[in-house]
Amino acid sequence: MLTVQLAYELRDTAIKVNSADPGYTATDLNGHRGHQTIREGAAEAVRLALLPDGGPTGTFSNSKGVVPW
Repeated sequence: MLTVQLAYELRDTAIKVNSADPGYTATDLNGHRGHQTIREGAAEAVRLALLPDGGPTGTFSNSKGVVPW
């Protein structure tokens, strides 16, 4: 909800607001039990951070693409 609200509020700016699901990533938080490396878990956040000017806003995505709200 917050992602959609912020994307709407910032719709007339160059700022994009999207949410990413990093997946089950091996980190200290879960005792390194995740099945992904940190690099794999960070990939979607990095992709969203590097979106071009005409990229989407107000989305939720994971490594497989956009996840319907």
